[in-house]
Amino acid sequence: MAKFQISRRKFLTAGSLGLSGIALSGCDAFDSGLGIGGGLRSFLENANGLTYRAQRLLAGRDALAPEFTEADILQPQRPNGVTAPDDDTYKGLLANNYADWRLEVTGLVEKPLSLTREQLQNMPSRTQITRHDCVEGWSCIAKWTGTPLSLVLDQAVVKPQARYVMFHCLDTIEQSLSGNIKYYGTIDLIDARHPQTILAYGLNGKPLPVENGAPLRVRVERQLGYKMPKYIYKIELVDSFANVGGGRGGYWEDNGYDWYGGI
Repeated sequence: MAKFQISRRKFLTAGSLGLSGIALSGCDAFDSGLGIGGGLRSFLENANGLTYRAQRLLAGRDALAPEFTEADILQPQRPNGVTAPDDDTYKGLLANNYADWRLEVTGLVEKPLSLTREQLQNMPSRTQITRHDCVEGWSCIAKWTGTPLSLVLDQAVVKPQARYVMFHCLDTIEQSLSGNIKYYGTIDLIDARHPQTILAYGLNGKPLPVENGAPLRVRVERQLGYKMPKYIYKIELVDSFANVGGGRGGYWEDNGYDWYGGI
């Protein structure tokens, strides 16, 4: 009899993708009838919480995502999401090679920061070759270089009441009657302080390209790609994200994706 084997990563990926698929297929139902407090949404929220707890139980706080060798890099990193921001602010920063760009670290911190690219690049760095898994079903292996997010948080001195790290981005993901909607996302402090969570400014030995999120994107290697915002200009420490956007912790989460995209 053939022996059935399934890795923790495959098990959690399948579960997360399955729940996300249900969520996406039910988006119209959310909008048309169920509302935020509807039964299906409550079911999905409970299921997402189960995925989160299972990941923490099976993987632990510091378990690493698989890392690869340069021989495993078979193609350029496929971009996801917005690939050429059309926002005037971003285009102005790009025009002078991000000389005026700053990473602001605000919110529930003792020492707010405003960091240049050079300051980030002069901090201790980490390089890792990892696989990007997209919720759409594709994956790609690439080499990422950046500053561990934990080092930036340590410099800012996070206050005890902080629970989440919120990433504010320069790219407009949607235009509405009320104005442009910028991409944003959140992770908890466990993932924020994970050794593989980096603020990436390099890709495959070169500066991060525009289509992949220049000047800065976050890599959260134990989660799906939509949990890794690009074009970051501000990191905010918060105790809740209920009053930001749709109140679900990120642009895609506001549109039906799971808050926790663990794999």
